[in-house]
Amino acid sequence: MDARLVRDYLTALQDRIVAELEAFDGKPFTRDAWGRGTSILIEEGDFFERAGVNFSHVTGASMPASATAHRPELAGRRFEAMGVSLVLHPRNPYCPTSHMNVRCFVATREDEAPVWWFGGGMDLTPYYGFEEDCAHFHRTCRDALAPFGDDIHARYKKWCDDYFFLKHRNEPRGIGGIFFDDLNDGGFERCFALTLSVGDAFTAAYLPICAKRRELPHGERERDFQAYRRGRYVEFNLVWDRGTLFGLQSGGRTESILMSMPPVVKWRYDWRPEPGSAEARLYTDFLPPRDWL
Repeated sequence: MDARLVRDYLTALQDRIVAELEAFDGKPFTRDAWGRGTSILIEEGDFFERAGVNFSHVTGASMPASATAHRPELAGRRFEAMGVSLVLHPRNPYCPTSHMNVRCFVATREDEAPVWWFGGGMDLTPYYGFEEDCAHFHRTCRDALAPFGDDIHARYKKWCDDYFFLKHRNEPRGIGGIFFDDLNDGGFERCFALTLSVGDAFTAAYLPICAKRRELPHGERERDFQAYRRGRYVEFNLVWDRGTLFGLQSGGRTESILMSMPPVVKWRYDWRPEPGSAEARLYTDFLPPRDWL
């Protein structure tokens, strides 16, 4: 594999996505270069309450436990990991939060061939659901994967539904999307092309939804529910997300790793939405996994 080719793509992807997000928000993002990456973010923008797009390129003498938990044969190998990861938190509760990540790992040991793989995906976390928005997001994900096999989208959609799930609450985080990991079948060119297609599709999947909903009026009730549901986002990232754990265990930059956290969050004891309300519909009509296509 060609690590330089992957790095060049990832840094260009970061710049391209940030340019689109800046144009959408209307305010410039702040660029923060650090030793092994660059964090580009905005807080209190015109549209985004917080949005961040990270590039990182980390190396280490031994694979972190989060990376070897499901691949114990790689324990003790040196590693190189690079990727782009973003989380976008709009202020308007009718606009969903979204996450996207594309990454590449290489594990090496003296006198053995390197082991490489790609991973990534994107998912959508609405607070107030709209069926046409969910269908658009999933349709764009399907189209990005279509060149790589008829069964790929269905597999990666289910993987996403299974992964972004709060086991301690028996509750999905959002309405899913696509997720994949350990991708190395078919050779480097195929795997890189699939990862590239996912990264390139993100803004087309997400920004049209926000453009449609950004002017919807909202009040304290909607903002309060948004803050409550954001608490689920925090719980997933800190309890279950392998990327967060990998970043912390590999000595990554904490400010950049936790940039994904929403800026305003609430927790309530044993709260339940009012039956028949728009808030209740999120639980009954949108969070349960379904075929949006």
